[in-house]
Amino acid sequence: METNYLFESERLGFRPWKDNDRDFFASMTADLEVMRYFPETLTKLQADQLIDRFNRHMDDEGYTMWAVERRIDRVFIGYVGLLEITMAIEGQGHAEIGWRLDKRFWKQGFATEGALACLAYAFDVLHMTAVYSFTATINVPSETVMKKIGMSKIGEFQHPKLACDSPLKTHVLYKIEKQQFTNSKG
Repeated sequence: METNYLFESERLGFRPWKDNDRDFFASMTADLEVMRYFPETLTKLQADQLIDRFNRHMDDEGYTMWAVERRIDRVFIGYVGLLEITMAIEGQGHAEIGWRLDKRFWKQGFATEGALACLAYAFDVLHMTAVYSFTATINVPSETVMKKIGMSKIGEFQHPKLACDSPLKTHVLYKIEKQQFTNSKG
């Protein structure tokens, strides 16, 4: 069976977005629980625009937040990937690693496994020198993944696109360099 995966991990396949991902992704990003660490849920139009943004980023930069499938049954579970940081924060111009999975696939190690595969792709294939990640300080699950994949906390910042009174305003900032990742693999 042809996979069309750009790369794989033990249980996950990373691929370009397909039109038939759109309805599931819109449902996922409209879920209050999935979106609890984001400023708001997304409408169908906003979800489609986000996929379109990811596709443009792939065309322009050669990497993106990839659609992720569980390889055993080819079920779409969300995204894991890389985007260029455009905000005026430390890491601007470098890639940010991020993930968003449907809640049915939480607490199974998929975010960690997917993030490790993306870091390997970033360093081994894309030849990046460093990758950053950030999230709201209250998003403990994502910060835990950052630690599990070997990233180091380098600081906190006030997210420039969020209101001053937002509980999401203060963000943690993590970083991993190629050498650090290579050494952690043994």
